[in-house]
Amino acid sequence: MKAVTWQGKKKIAVQTVSDPIIQEPTDAIIKVTSSGLCGSDLHLYEVMTPFMNEGNILGHEPMGIVQEIGSSVTNLKVGDRVVVPFNISCGHCFMCNDGMQSQCETTQVREFNRGAALFGYTKLYGEVAGAQAEYLRVPHADYGAVKVPAGPSDDRFLYLSDVLPTAWQAVEYAKIPKEGTVVVFGLGPIGEMAARIAKYRGAKMVIGVDVVPDRLERAKRRGVYTVNAETQSNELIDIIASLTDGRGADAAIDAVGMEAHGSPGAKLLQSGAGMLPDVVAEKVFQKAGIDRLSALLMAMESVRRGGTLSIVGVYAGVADPLPLGTLFDRQITIKMGQANVRRWTDDILPLLTDKDELGVDDFATHHLSLDEAPEAYEKFQQKADGAFKIVFNP
Repeated sequence: MKAVTWQGKKKIAVQTVSDPIIQEPTDAIIKVTSSGLCGSDLHLYEVMTPFMNEGNILGHEPMGIVQEIGSSVTNLKVGDRVVVPFNISCGHCFMCNDGMQSQCETTQVREFNRGAALFGYTKLYGEVAGAQAEYLRVPHADYGAVKVPAGPSDDRFLYLSDVLPTAWQAVEYAKIPKEGTVVVFGLGPIGEMAARIAKYRGAKMVIGVDVVPDRLERAKRRGVYTVNAETQSNELIDIIASLTDGRGADAAIDAVGMEAHGSPGAKLLQSGAGMLPDVVAEKVFQKAGIDRLSALLMAMESVRRGGTLSIVGVYAGVADPLPLGTLFDRQITIKMGQANVRRWTDDILPLLTDKDELGVDDFATHHLSLDEAPEAYEKFQQKADGAFKIVFNP
């Protein structure tokens, strides 16, 4: 089959690789019909390279048609249309039963003290073959694969794999009071969808912060009050205060993560670690890794005393300096973590079935073939050609 593979820092290739096969009774094989390109994929493209191996198949946002099922899979049949969550969870362990599927005890990567395995990610998360390919082996398909109805195009349901549950959890964790105000830092796919969900769930005002004009304009068209963190950086906190009776927002969502703009010192450390031999760089990342925290620090400053900070942007640092005294004094609640996809899919699916409540049908800006993946990764990282959400159609 054809698949998108990692070949080195900023090097992506489309190769012919072996087709996946059933390995466990709970497996399924799907023919991938759509697969998203995620901002997290860009972490592998450049920052997390020490944990990658040449030939790793990328991608973790798939949907498709069931081609084959293992002997223990009774809830699926060949021909079913399914969406596959990006985290791999069993559905029956302590963590899954507690709604913490991202911490699944069956698929945890204990070698690196990490949570549930992920499709198409680094060896820190199991190095499971990814979904930017023509076919995908789905472990624990008896629980993970979500059946969706025929009819609407793939774009109606594809984002159940990652974008929608991640954004839904971000809003859930933010605990926005009724008629409250939330500020969303980062208006990429996750941040913008979080803004849409916050409005859908009753937020009185949603403030969106980004540095990319196209993204600011896109969010503005959806009723978000937008602030440019580059051209309005000096007034940003004052602007938010002026919109919230001088207190700050009831909640803030950090949808940026470790590749935030700014923080030049942290960027230098990240780049320097990436130039070390992999065995050395791995230890540096795991013992002294540091993130660019400019967006997170702004989010902390923007939220009111007693407010909530929801962190959905991916961070990997273990030595990040945080203003704990400020957080303590202002009694800010922080909730964060990898999305527990299967916890939220049943809540979200009804919003997609009869009509497009969240505007997902036209969410993607680009639909491309797998052969166009190398250029797509570069375009997405550079935010060129209006690239907001890219979907591969194998």
